[in-house]
Amino acid sequence: MTLDDLTRTTGEWLRGAGPLSEVVVSSRVRLARNLADYPFLSTATAGERTEIYRSLADEIMAAAPSKQMLLIDVDKADAIDRQVLVERHLISRQHAAAEGSRGVTVSPTETSALMINEEDHLRIQTLRSGLQLEPLWQEMHEIDQALGKSLSFAFDRQFGYLTACPTNVGTGIRVSVMLHLPALKLTKEIERVARAAKDLRLAVRGLYGEGTDAVGDLYQISNQTTLGRSEEEIIETFGRNAIPNIVEYENVARDSMARHRPYQLDDKIWRAYGILSNARRISSEETQTLLSPIRMGIHVGRFKEFDIATLNEIFLHTQPAHLQKMHGNTLDDEQRGTVRADYLRRRLAR
Repeated sequence: MTLDDLTRTTGEWLRGAGPLSEVVVSSRVRLARNLADYPFLSTATAGERTEIYRSLADEIMAAAPSKQMLLIDVDKADAIDRQVLVERHLISRQHAAAEGSRGVTVSPTETSALMINEEDHLRIQTLRSGLQLEPLWQEMHEIDQALGKSLSFAFDRQFGYLTACPTNVGTGIRVSVMLHLPALKLTKEIERVARAAKDLRLAVRGLYGEGTDAVGDLYQISNQTTLGRSEEEIIETFGRNAIPNIVEYENVARDSMARHRPYQLDDKIWRAYGILSNARRISSEETQTLLSPIRMGIHVGRFKEFDIATLNEIFLHTQPAHLQKMHGNTLDDEQRGTVRADYLRRRLAR
């Protein structure tokens, strides 16, 4: 398996299936670990970073159940390939932009990705579409246990697992979901949700996490602290209480719009489709913004021109790096806008 093979699919997180997938686009569980015999990356030398990378890469590949596990040397990857990994949510923006020895291993189904030398020595990530936190935690736990047989992780009896960021100390777990909340945005209820999330000590971020905007009405919501709480408690609070409540608010808002303002909703959906299918130049941000009402339209049964699988493929393939990867050339902003519009007209032709 190669990175080029990955770009021919949409990836697990955009499969458009799983519990509550009409609102919950994807679920992710991430675990932070550091090797006991090395300093944190903030004080590690270049040589130590290289030793950490080689040690972890060897152990991960040896423990991998699938021989098709892909190991990518992020330090040696070109800028477009690094951005492809970001767009597929397999590495963070910080991991892509950093310097020095670092990498990522990716499972064939993209349900797991293990970042080496990101903020911590190791970030284990599991990812699936819909709300599937318990299966993700089980997969995560199995990976952690397998690696723990041959690796010694930094651990303190009082504080738990030691991490570069204090908010991850303890279990080292970070749980997040990506939600599509267009109706709450249109009804101006999204700020209320953000305030409620803050009261529950949850972080609300944009499409690509910290420091990004909620383009296309896509929001990432995650837990903020892990110290003093077990993995099961975090999963329980997050997956069975907070997120289902937000999903219910969104579905109520969608149902209200469909019943009381159907023409306004239809106009928003079809105006978006009209622009996407006729534009001669269009940005990635505008494309994501216009795909949002169509995504909602599919789920509420008011748009039947294509299904959610097609929309998700369009969503991913119109991202800047994927667009250039498919085109086979590096493109500037102006060129990408034209190529993206050409792609959309071909895909949406009736």
